[in-house]
Amino acid sequence: MGLASAKQMLLDASAGGYAVGAFNITGLPQMQGALDAATERKAPLILQTSVIPSKSVGRDVLVALYRSLAASAPIPVCLHLDHCTEVSYCVLCAEAGYTNVMIDASRLPFEENIRCTREVCGRVHGLGDISVEGELGTVSGVEDQVAVVSDEARLCNPKDAAEFVERTGVDILAPAIGTAHGIYATPDPRVDFERLARIRAELEARGLSTPLVIHGGTGLPHGTVRKLVELGGAKFNVSTELKHLLIDTTRQHMQDHPLEYDPGKIDAAVRDATRKAVISWIDLLGCAGEA
Repeated sequence: MGLASAKQMLLDASAGGYAVGAFNITGLPQMQGALDAATERKAPLILQTSVIPSKSVGRDVLVALYRSLAASAPIPVCLHLDHCTEVSYCVLCAEAGYTNVMIDASRLPFEENIRCTREVCGRVHGLGDISVEGELGTVSGVEDQVAVVSDEARLCNPKDAAEFVERTGVDILAPAIGTAHGIYATPDPRVDFERLARIRAELEARGLSTPLVIHGGTGLPHGTVRKLVELGGAKFNVSTELKHLLIDTTRQHMQDHPLEYDPGKIDAAVRDATRKAVISWIDLLGCAGEA
């Protein structure tokens, strides 16, 4: 238990018919809250940082926090770098102690995406038990202050998915299937379930056991989430919900206690709100008791 990479965690999820929540955090209270929830529910956990928080807080600082908290945890915990477009920074984070990195070269032409992803895999796999996530197709919305207009989003070609995995050696695949980063414009967003099923079938036909990632978890209807898990989604990314929760909880606490100047109480409120949100996701994804 404790420090873990994502590949085996997600292979187990794929085989077991559940998914693991991957929660974007920006600091210690959110990290503690997510770990509290996973420990309470006995669930595997993926903590994620986007590139901007990683660079602003410091990758070494975030790794030190992760190692301190996860080392004694009774559950497996992964630290993942999300949506990094720089090969060199993926390697730096792996060297620093991230146990999983995502190289997102999805906006590049197919061959260039393969080249960048293969380079990260080659450099990172040699450092130890560190898994690599790649993306094929472009997930719409906003991630790390980078916007992709929804009508420009390119969905993943199922036949390309198997070739991409074979040629890159990537451990985990995030295919674009119609989900989006940020807040959905409709309460019932159109998600291409059939495409996800075809991607999984193409991979299995080639003998590839590659866990699939669903980006854009915030705001998806519960029925949609359950269907995506059933079809093979093994990792569910949740970012926007926790960002809003952090800010809204802080604002509400300050409004409720206008004369109180105790940052520790704000941190405690954020930690507890994060714990409750992550518990809800763990229960929805079916990973409680799977640690």
